[in-house]
Amino acid sequence: MATETAGQPQTTGPAVTAPARPQDVRPMRADARRNYERLLTEARTAFTEHGTDTSLEDIARRAGVGIGTLYRHFPNRTALMGAVFQGEVDALLAHARQLADAPQPCAALVEWLRAIITHATTYRGLSRALMTASADDSSGMARCSVPMREAGGALLTRAQQAGAVRPDVNISDLMQLTNGIALAVEESPDDPQLADRLLTLTLRGLKGENR
Repeated sequence: MATETAGQPQTTGPAVTAPARPQDVRPMRADARRNYERLLTEARTAFTEHGTDTSLEDIARRAGVGIGTLYRHFPNRTALMGAVFQGEVDALLAHARQLADAPQPCAALVEWLRAIITHATTYRGLSRALMTASADDSSGMARCSVPMREAGGALLTRAQQAGAVRPDVNISDLMQLTNGIALAVEESPDDPQLADRLLTLTLRGLKGENR
């Protein structure tokens, strides 16, 4: 069980599940499905190795298809990123549901924020993309960020109702802070304790000066 100190909560990395394709109405042909899955596999590898700004042409080449095939499945980079990260987001949402009844609401919130940082720093550039995704955007990244804000909002509200977090904190600001920490960690790979230190400072701010 996690404690109320930001530097302490431990969480295992979210398991990667097969990404959903919610925009599909009709089943894809077998060859189209194979191309789609190969593109996702190669994109995930490329994003991990080189960051989310890696060449889409290179991803298509590695998947053995033309760039036109990539764009037929994913009209832009954010759509591809959303599909790649959907599985991880689903795991983070499931983790939030598991924490919904945790006996220490503030510890549960911090544990979930730590899991987000672990996830975001796996792919260089992901935290920046999540920070710029807006709720009224139809891109794949918006489809990832909106349910994350809803899940985090539930954990935040519970911590506020327990008196562990200031009532003026909102989930949008908290998610921006979390993604900002992930960005800082991404840019400081030689400082493995940075995330915990920044989370500790964030928690102090969440509780207020007198707590």
